[in-house]
Amino acid sequence: REFEAEIRFYSGDDPLDVWERYIKWIEQAFPGGGKDGNLAALLERAVQALHGQQRYYKDPRYLNLWLKFGDCCNEPLDLYNYLWSQQIGTTLAALYITWAEALEARGSFRKADLIFQQGLQRKAEPLDKLQAHHKQFQARVSRQTLLALEDTPDGDNMGLVEVAEPQRISLAELKCRGKRVPISRVGDAIKVIKPNRNSQPQGSRQLPKARSCSVFEDNSVSGPEMPTLAAESWPVPRLHRGQENERSAGPWNSGR
Repeated sequence: REFEAEIRFYSGDDPLDVWERYIKWIEQAFPGGGKDGNLAALLERAVQALHGQQRYYKDPRYLNLWLKFGDCCNEPLDLYNYLWSQQIGTTLAALYITWAEALEARGSFRKADLIFQQGLQRKAEPLDKLQAHHKQFQARVSRQTLLALEDTPDGDNMGLVEVAEPQRISLAELKCRGKRVPISRVGDAIKVIKPNRNSQPQGSRQLPKARSCSVFEDNSVSGPEMPTLAAESWPVPRLHRGQENERSAGPWNSGR
């Protein structure tokens, strides 16, 4: 009640301070969440109340409030795109770190690296923290790539070994025999020759090329491949809310 009264009758020059203290108090008083705390609704009220105040766009407190609100949304990537389009927190490392981690969790490693690259190009602060997270991200991606290669035994690749690359066949063999040209099949249509036959030497078989590892470089981005959204009115992201009690009770069907 005290916080609600302070917000309602606040006349100072830093309303963000009241919302920040209110949210911190809720997090400490209700660490396990629950409807009594109702943190998601409070965060939604805060971002709507402070919406459009550009003096907070480079304030870490304001960005932290948005990122907490993103944790309550069904689709946080939409929220990060909105922050980018409105230039909210684009000078702060926390935006790029949180955005890249969300993409990494979905397996979008290349997009996550582009987010890191954009933050590095803008020299988002603190820059050393952003660089450290980027190096950790690169190490995780490299380790996962190596583990994926090691987890593929030779036995699982027999189908790849048997189907060799398309073989070159001399065009001199395509001599007309009457009015029909003999068919020379190449590639996957060639039957696999069993090892016990001596019609083809072992050295002439071609093995498939090994899978290459993606290596991310700090200066590999040749342009802003980030999402570019036009400025628009504030769309409220959907929150995680229970679905079971949203509709009122009624008959299961209206048929006969």
